[in-house]
Amino acid sequence: MAMRKQCSLSVALVLALSGQPWANADGNTVPIISPQGLDSQDSVTQSTKPVTSLVSQQTSSRVIHSASTLTSTPPSSTSIESPQVPGAVSIKSSPLEMQKAKSWVSEVSRNVRDLQYVDKLAQIYYAVGYTPLWQDSFVANEFEDQIRILALAGIEPEFARRYAMLQHFKQGNDWRQYDLLATDTLLSYMSYVESLPKYGKQWLFGSGLAMPLPLPSEAAIARILSAVETNRLRYFITSLKPLDESYTRMVLAINELQQLESTTWPTFYQRGIIRIGAPLKQPEALITVLHQLGDLTDYQAESLRASNIRHYNIDLVQGVKSFQQRHGLKVDGVIGPKTRYWLALSPKQRVRVLALNTQRVRLWPMNSPSVLIVNIPGYEMNLWLDNKHVMDSRVIVGRPDRRTPLMSSSINSVVFNPYWNVPISIMQKDILPKAKYDSSYITRKNFAVIRSWTSSEQIPVSAIDWRNVSVKSFPYRLRQKPGARNALGRYKFNIPNKNAIYLHDTPAKSLFSEDGRAFSSGCVRVEHADDLAMVLLNYSGVSEQRVNTLSSRSSTKTVGLKHKVQVHLIYQTAWVDDEGLVNFRDDVYLYDKMSYASQTEQKLTTVYKE
Repeated sequence: MAMRKQCSLSVALVLALSGQPWANADGNTVPIISPQGLDSQDSVTQSTKPVTSLVSQQTSSRVIHSASTLTSTPPSSTSIESPQVPGAVSIKSSPLEMQKAKSWVSEVSRNVRDLQYVDKLAQIYYAVGYTPLWQDSFVANEFEDQIRILALAGIEPEFARRYAMLQHFKQGNDWRQYDLLATDTLLSYMSYVESLPKYGKQWLFGSGLAMPLPLPSEAAIARILSAVETNRLRYFITSLKPLDESYTRMVLAINELQQLESTTWPTFYQRGIIRIGAPLKQPEALITVLHQLGDLTDYQAESLRASNIRHYNIDLVQGVKSFQQRHGLKVDGVIGPKTRYWLALSPKQRVRVLALNTQRVRLWPMNSPSVLIVNIPGYEMNLWLDNKHVMDSRVIVGRPDRRTPLMSSSINSVVFNPYWNVPISIMQKDILPKAKYDSSYITRKNFAVIRSWTSSEQIPVSAIDWRNVSVKSFPYRLRQKPGARNALGRYKFNIPNKNAIYLHDTPAKSLFSEDGRAFSSGCVRVEHADDLAMVLLNYSGVSEQRVNTLSSRSSTKTVGLKHKVQVHLIYQTAWVDDEGLVNFRDDVYLYDKMSYASQTEQKLTTVYKE
């Protein structure tokens, strides 16, 4: 059987060249209409004799291993050969042959709606001798699974429609239509994957995408042909999905949750705050939700049901605490509005959020051995040095109207006792209106008035008529002096970027005890900034004694990092942790909601800086 499957592609190529029908991987006949107009229903017996040399001879004038790509529209000449791209596959054809290939695609696809790349399909199938590309069931299933996850993400309804059509054609044994639709969908999928670095921060964060997408690059299409010719299509298809372990974990979680979709999902709703000992109106619903989502074991759930409980007892409290931990809630076992909201979220809704976040994984470059990652909706920072997790910390991020942007950079220096140069946006929105109302505000908050952004000359605060100041045309800049009241605290971590975003300490430590910590104007406040400074500087060869000395002084000092550490500010509202627990977080910026706007629309809001 293994020999038979390995030879199926070559045999099909020979049969296609001779006008014979396709045979699928199980040996069943699949009728094919060749460009010559033949439609044979004869059964084909799979040959086990070597056919490589025969294929090579018959296709040498059509598919040539060389440095070149495919052309979309052949020029008016007898023979066409595409421009060269290293490692690609060349196609020679006449305009008449390409017209026949297009007619073949149109004829075979009569029952396939809205093929997007008819010309390119004609070139591809001509190049492979009208051989079906999806004979290997492993390849087809792997591709379908990737499209299934993308469809579940909900960023473009067309992927869901195509996945359903692929299933329809497979179940009906319509292999010709299946093959064309799968290849056309593959081109869309490849274009999507190729375009993510440029458009991903719009498509996956509220805008959605609009089909049809442009064709993938000619080099990528050439890799398809090369993979088919070398019998490595399964490896090519596998390479299109994220190789990150977190993607695999989330797909497994999606599969488990989808099994729950067919069951009647209980709704637990009870008004008010539910604390231990409180009577429960729907104990069975609460037990079922916690059990099905993994926060109660089988034994615990059975014991609770057997005891016929009617009150919120300690076993349920422990289950709710586990549930709260996985959802970024205050872990107190008390069921309030936030916990009640997450308890009501159905498996189908959870699947969609998980699927969307599988696609976001594609955007985050996680291959550096030393990296600092801030997950914005998780309000948490994690630091790895030389592939070892060395610290984590709670963080405060930008509030919804002043969002922390998604970005990548590196920490290049640590500033002790920093000055705060107030950005114009914050000066106009937050500080000047208060100064107009209370002229002593500037002095009390330790601000200095500087003549301009290019000058260091200080203007006496008393020389300004604050009541008559124009907020929109204030000619000066404000700078807050170092000290206990400085908004940046004792430490600032510089990460070069066009938005002037950075990490920093803060004097407002009490805010770190909140569940949701979107309070800043865009920059990231770090709860344990002193520890972060120590770890980063030690990693760059600065001694602990030197760091303590600089921390004890009141003067401003900037220390460059010999070993810069990459920084990624990401947005993941769902993931599976190292213990296999599925985590969800509140969609603080509403990026999980899709508007299906233009694929180039920028949904990220204007950045405010601290």
